[in-house]
Amino acid sequence: MKLLNFTIIKLTIFLVFGILLAHYLRLDFQTVLYATIGLVILIGVYWLALKSKINRSPYFGILACLCMVGVGIISYHLQDETLRSKHYTHLNTSENYNTIVFQIEKRLKPDAYNAKYIAVIKSFNDEEAIGHLLINIKQDSLSKYLDVDDIVLTSSDLKVIQKPLNPYQFDYSKYLELQQVYHQLYLNSNTILKLSDSKSTIYGYADALRTTINLKLVEAGFEKDALSIMNALLLGQRQMIDKSVYNNYVNSGTIHILAVSGLHVGLILWILNFLFRPLLYLKYGNFIRPFILIIILWTFAVIAGLSPSVTRAVTMFSVISFAMHLKRRTNIYNTLVISAFLILLIKPTFLFAVGFQMSYLAVLGIVSIQPIIYKLWQPKNWIFDKPWQIFTVTLAAQIGVVPISLFYFHQFPGLFFISNLVVIPFLGIILGFGLLVIALALLGFLPKPIVDIYSFIIDSLNNFIAWVAQFESFLFRDIPFTLLQVLVSYLIVIAMIQAYKFQNFKWTAMSLIAIIGLHCVYFYNKQQTQNDAFVIFNKSRYSMIGLKTNNKLTLFHNLDSVQLQANHAIKNYKVGESIDFVTTDSLQSVYIYKNKIILAIDSIGVYKGISFHPHYILLRNSPRLNLNRVIDSLKPEQIIADASNYKSYLKRWKATCEHKKIPFHQTNEKGTYIIK
Repeated sequence: MKLLNFTIIKLTIFLVFGILLAHYLRLDFQTVLYATIGLVILIGVYWLALKSKINRSPYFGILACLCMVGVGIISYHLQDETLRSKHYTHLNTSENYNTIVFQIEKRLKPDAYNAKYIAVIKSFNDEEAIGHLLINIKQDSLSKYLDVDDIVLTSSDLKVIQKPLNPYQFDYSKYLELQQVYHQLYLNSNTILKLSDSKSTIYGYADALRTTINLKLVEAGFEKDALSIMNALLLGQRQMIDKSVYNNYVNSGTIHILAVSGLHVGLILWILNFLFRPLLYLKYGNFIRPFILIIILWTFAVIAGLSPSVTRAVTMFSVISFAMHLKRRTNIYNTLVISAFLILLIKPTFLFAVGFQMSYLAVLGIVSIQPIIYKLWQPKNWIFDKPWQIFTVTLAAQIGVVPISLFYFHQFPGLFFISNLVVIPFLGIILGFGLLVIALALLGFLPKPIVDIYSFIIDSLNNFIAWVAQFESFLFRDIPFTLLQVLVSYLIVIAMIQAYKFQNFKWTAMSLIAIIGLHCVYFYNKQQTQNDAFVIFNKSRYSMIGLKTNNKLTLFHNLDSVQLQANHAIKNYKVGESIDFVTTDSLQSVYIYKNKIILAIDSIGVYKGISFHPHYILLRNSPRLNLNRVIDSLKPEQIIADASNYKSYLKRWKATCEHKKIPFHQTNEKGTYIIK
C-alpha cells in the first residue's frame, strides 16, 4: 500500500509545511492571501478546461499542493491575535498601571505562591480590546479561586513572561506564545473586583459541571489522592495531582493514562456502543446511534478541556463513526490523517504541542508495528494471548514515541512494559466504574460501599505505580538526544518496517544506512560539544560557576547537597552539552580561563591591594562597596552580577556602569553569562 497515493495525506503534508513556514518565517499575510486566492482561481480554471484529463495532469497536483501550503500559512496567521488592530499591544499602555477587564478562560495548576489562570481581555484602558494574559493571583487565607467565565476588573502593570535564564531550560514564554499569551499580571485579592460570575461560554458550563462533580465526590467521601486521579482519568484535569504521585507515573512509564487520549476515548466509545446498541433496532437506528455517540464524545472532549490529545482522539473516532454509518471501509492511516487535517486547519499551533505529536506517533506505532511484533508469536490460549497483545501494543506505542520522548524529556522508563501490562487491562474497568460513580454522585445516590471500593481501586493503582517507580536503576535519565537524532531514528523505524514488509535489498540497505547514520549523528553531536566554557549560572540567592572542559564540568557553588541534587539548571546543562563527568568545589576568589582573569568579590568586599587587573569582575552575595572606585582602581572590561545579590544593589550597580560606560550583565535579567 503506497500511502502517498492518498490525496488527503499529500494535502496534509503540505498543510503542515505551510504551518511550519508561517511559524519560523515572518511572511507577509496579505501577499500570501492574495497568492492563495490566485492559486484557487487558477485551479478552478484548470479544472474546467481539463475535466477529463485532470487526473493525468501533474500541474493540477502541483497547484493544489502550493494552494495547501498557502492555506497552512493563512490558518496560522488567522489565529495570531497580534495581527488584529484591537489587540491590546497596539493600544496605549502605561508603564505603571493599566485598567483591564478580563474574563477567565482556563484554570492552570497553581504554584506555591499563586493561583494561575489564562484570561481573555475584554477592555484595556477603557477601550474594547482582545488578547490573552497569564493571571497570577497571590494565594492567601482570604482569597477564593476564580471560576471559568468570571469577569474581573483590575488596575496593574503588564509584566513580560520571563525568558529562560539558564542554558537548555524549558522556555515557558514560547509555550505560552503558542496560546497567544504574551504578558502576565501579578495580582492579589485586594486588587481585583469581580464584575460577573455568570456563565457565558461552553467552557464555563463545563468548568461548573466539573466543580459540581468534585463537590459531590468530596461529599461522598473521596479523599485528595483518589479525587485527583479521578479528575485526571475521567475529567482530563491534572492540576490537583500531588507532585510525588505525578512523578511516580512519569518514572513508571504510565503517565499517558493520566492524559485523556485515544486509549480513554476508545474505551469510552466501546462502553457507549454497548449501552446504545438497542438503538440499532429502531428504524433510523444506524443514523441515530453514531449521531448521539459523536455528540457525547465531543461533550466529553469539552469537559476534558479540549487538550491536543483528546481533541485528536475524539476527531479520529468521530471520523470512524461517520464512516461506519456510511458503511465505508475505514483505513486507519486515512482516518488519522483526516483527523490531523481537520484539527490543524482549525488550530494550527497544535502541531507544536508535545501531546499532539506524541499521541499521533503512538497510534502510528501501534497500527504499523504491533501487527509485526504480534506475528512473531501467536499463542492459541487466550490466557497467554491477551497479555501478549497488551505487551505488543505497549511496545509498539513506545517505539513510536521513544525518539521524541527522549528529545523532550531525556529519560526512558525501563519497566514501562510491566506497569502497562498491569494497568491497561484494568483501565476499562476503572473508566467504566468511574463514569458510574460520577453519574450516581450527580444523582445524589452514591452508597458508601461503592465509594470505598472505588477508592481502594484508585489507591491500589497508585501504590502499584509507586512500587514500580521505586526501581530507579531501571529509569534511564539525562539522555542527550537532538532533533537530528529524532529524525534519523524515525527513518530507521520506517525503513525497518518497509524491509520487513517487502523483504528486498533496497529497504534492507536503507535500514543499515539509517543505523550507520544514527551513529554518525551521535559522533557529530559529541564533536560539537567538545569545547571549553566558563559559565556563571543564574540561581536565586546562590552562586554557581561552571568550568567546562570538553565532556567534564567542574562546578563551584555554595548550595547544600539536597539543593544541588534537585538543581535543574545543572541537569539541563549536563544533558544539553553531553557532559559525562561533574565534579564540585567551593567558590573561589579568582578564576583564570583562556588567559582571562575573573575576580569574584563577595559580601566581604575585599578587592584592594591586588597586583593584577582582572578582565571580568563578578559581584556575588551583595558586597558593600563603591563600584565607582572598583572600576577606577581595577579597570575591568566587564562587570557581572549573579542572582545572589540584593535587587536594590543590582539597580544601583547598573546605573553606575551605565554612567561609566562599561558593560554590565546581571544574570537574573539577562540570564547565564558564558565565556567561550
